[in-house]
Amino acid sequence: MARILIIDDDELICQSLSLVARQKGHEATSTYTLQEGLKKTTCEPFDVVFLDVNMPDGNGLDFLSKLPKLPTSPEIIIMTGYGDPHGAELAIKWGAWDYLEKGASVTEITLSLVRALQYREQKQLGSSINDAPVLRRDGIIGNSVRLLECLDLVAQAAGSDSSVLITGETGTGKELFARAVHQNSNRRNKSFVVVDCAALPENLIEGMLFGHEKGAFTNADHAREGLVSQAHGGTLFLDEIGEMPLSLQKVFLRVLQEHRFLPLGSNREVESDFRLVVATNRNLDEMVKNGDFRSDLLFRISAFVIDLPSFRDRPEDIKELARYHTDRICEHYGTPTKEFSPDFLKMLAAYSWPGNVRELVNTLERTIAAARNELILFPKHLPIHLRIEVTKTTIKRETPFQPPAELSGPSTLPQLHELRDSIYSNAEKQYLHDLMALTENNVAEACRVSGLSLSRFYALLKKQGIQLHH
Repeated sequence: MARILIIDDDELICQSLSLVARQKGHEATSTYTLQEGLKKTTCEPFDVVFLDVNMPDGNGLDFLSKLPKLPTSPEIIIMTGYGDPHGAELAIKWGAWDYLEKGASVTEITLSLVRALQYREQKQLGSSINDAPVLRRDGIIGNSVRLLECLDLVAQAAGSDSSVLITGETGTGKELFARAVHQNSNRRNKSFVVVDCAALPENLIEGMLFGHEKGAFTNADHAREGLVSQAHGGTLFLDEIGEMPLSLQKVFLRVLQEHRFLPLGSNREVESDFRLVVATNRNLDEMVKNGDFRSDLLFRISAFVIDLPSFRDRPEDIKELARYHTDRICEHYGTPTKEFSPDFLKMLAAYSWPGNVRELVNTLERTIAAARNELILFPKHLPIHLRIEVTKTTIKRETPFQPPAELSGPSTLPQLHELRDSIYSNAEKQYLHDLMALTENNVAEACRVSGLSLSRFYALLKKQGIQLHH
């Protein structure tokens, strides 16, 4: 007997779905708000959740993203009175089992429920007998929901020889994921050959990919094995495949289909048993529409698609990423390990990171160089452009200063030097509080970190009315 939860504000719908579930021998429970439904799924195990989209306290599709985090990860069947193709796309992306309109027949609803429970039973059986090793994820740091979903796709892709297309913004780690597919596959002990399509000169790209015989062209003084041959038995990774010229796309499509090719200047074909993984930061569907990319090649390279999230979409990973890369950089340069002040992490979290993880790594390199032998990283150590952007963004979000109603005329404004003194005093007080929290009220350590003399330190504490608690 499975446990079914129905989240819908229409009592009649709840009764109808409950009847469908009970007729199949299952237990059904109903809730009428999203919050009540989330509370239920957090406290009790459910196998399937019927979820309405338009609820009094929010949108079911937004709520959907929270459900995979639950211990039992129930299968989700979306029920909506307003069919929406975009909504259906979002639901499937967020892992919904099915997307049904409320006008669906009892047979359709029952079939969807039965299939979801069959899938769930099979998945649980597979998990119980699966003795596969833990997924290798070298350099892929974080445990956010979006990242773990991508790693799950890596595990699925690694179990086959199908082509993999990895998409995502620049700096999201596409090569790391390509390597993870290779390292977790049966080809892990063979070559992983990287080809940067954006960096290959168009007049040399065929010779570099497929190799050439001696004398095939001017300056071809000796035969050369191509990159496709070097990937025999292993994985061929084509980075930035959107930059591949159309003329070569047709040639490469045949190579991908036949796994045979003709080196330049040769009359004998060469075989290569390679597994293809490709990556791009471009929209290949749009390129197909514009005639810049072959639709048949796109079909062949996208058996598995892994769409990597931007750094902005997984902010919960920033502390772990910063810790990992800071330790790695310090070890590389023989620099003492750095700690993070709370404000430092806060500023990292507030920045937009257009260059994603790659930009974070470059920023940490510069920050550690700026800090030199200092043991704690503060916002002051960060590049000035980053600090300016975060500060400007924060100012935009804050409510503009409004003088009290009774002080309505221009003559009530404070003098500029008074305003400066007030701002400085507030900043000084906050710094002292942060300093004492960081050093756990250790006066000697606080003086060392701040560079203040003992007498000056106590004078500032007295000025700001801060008492030490031991």
